[in-house]
Amino acid sequence: MTYTLIFDCDGVLADTERDGHLVAFNQMWRENGVNWQWTLEQYAEKVKIGGGKERMFSLGKDEDFRAVYDVPDSEDEWWETVLRWHKRKSEIYKELIASGAIPGRPGVKRLAEEALAAGWNCVVCSTSALPSVQAVLNYVMGEETAAKFAGVFAGDMVKAKKPAPDIYNLAVERLNLDPADCIVVEDSRNGLLAAVAAGMTCIITFNDLTKDEDFSEAAMVLSSLGDPGVEEAVVVQNRTDARPEGYVTVEDLERVLASRKG
Repeated sequence: MTYTLIFDCDGVLADTERDGHLVAFNQMWRENGVNWQWTLEQYAEKVKIGGGKERMFSLGKDEDFRAVYDVPDSEDEWWETVLRWHKRKSEIYKELIASGAIPGRPGVKRLAEEALAAGWNCVVCSTSALPSVQAVLNYVMGEETAAKFAGVFAGDMVKAKKPAPDIYNLAVERLNLDPADCIVVEDSRNGLLAAVAAGMTCIITFNDLTKDEDFSEAAMVLSSLGDPGVEEAVVVQNRTDARPEGYVTVEDLERVLASRKG
């Protein structure tokens, strides 16, 4: 039996939403002379929409945004504008990642390396664009560890983004996985719903943007995966027999899966 550990990217591998994507969106608009900046509170609402292009596209119906930018009447023209903006935003984002400005979240690299050493598959399933996801994975894990991942699946590979389960179903199909043997690390309700709908067990490591969301379907909810001597994982919800002591281990993951199957 081979278990699979699946990571979401943004907010799980690193706090990329707050310190990366939001910064990149706002810089891109400044460069384009668009008098618009998302506050952290506004962006916390926008992250409930899966995908950066989709978040920008939704501004087409925002009266405050339309007051500062002449949105085209044609949806096709508006989409072309969004695609152009997103291309530049992605460039800025990758520059931020490469600069080392966004550290990986506690425990993600340690746990991935432990899982790989134990014979697990490691996978990333994200709603973001593939180049952005790969950049984060390579930076957080290091290219040597990242190369051992069984697959990286990104939002542009599927029709429907989270909370639809499509990205997880794609991983199952491509890698011939059994959902019952998969454990997902997510940070948002949309991600949780996607994983659960795909028949997978999900644990949550929340962040500043998602800490107040409803995670009642999660097997476990923690402040982070934790790292010895760096940051302790605080468990705020646990519906399993696992009892992490300061940080999550592969043994804990196995107990989570066993509890869920039981």
